[in-house]
Amino acid sequence: MAAIFEMLTTGGPVIMLLAVMSVCSLSLIGVKLAQLWRVRSGEDSRGQALEFWQKGDPEKAMSAMSDGRSPADRVMRYAMQALSEGLSGPRLEGELMRRGNAEVMQMNSLIRLLELIAMVSPLLGLLGTVLGMIQSFQELELAAGAANASVLAGGIWQALLTTAAGLLVAIPAAISAGLFAARIDGAAQLIESAVGRLLLIHETR
Repeated sequence: MAAIFEMLTTGGPVIMLLAVMSVCSLSLIGVKLAQLWRVRSGEDSRGQALEFWQKGDPEKAMSAMSDGRSPADRVMRYAMQALSEGLSGPRLEGELMRRGNAEVMQMNSLIRLLELIAMVSPLLGLLGTVLGMIQSFQELELAAGAANASVLAGGIWQALLTTAAGLLVAIPAAISAGLFAARIDGAAQLIESAVGRLLLIHETR
């Protein structure tokens, strides 16, 4: 713990800022993991519900969807309820599109912030390195050539510390943002597939 505190104080305000961004990044990753954990679940229950719908039993179909927690489950459950109440055609398709877009927007919340942290952190690290190098060479100039090499090396080490810290913050954020985006794309395709299959079965019954 003391070593971490020493690194924070040695790196200056840039390291402090990167530490705050690291905490924010890890918090965002945890929040998005909890939110997106089940977004691609429920495929078996949706398949069973479609079988009941095809057999002309909408009550059993909606009952099979009652415990669904994924975005595809929620949109498909609404579609079944709307069809049971006689809503169809462009009005239903427009509402399903609106609900699907709302689900995707909710899943995408905070992803842009995570991407921003991944983009800005290396730049902050580079800024800290440049500022540290400037300070080191200023000290060398003031020493008029009598500077100890170990002192200069220590200043350069402190400067490079910010670049390493920036990369340590950026890499997990970038990887997580990419994986989350892929999971969201898969969940969006499941919404489209589930609703499309339901409407096709309803029209061909």
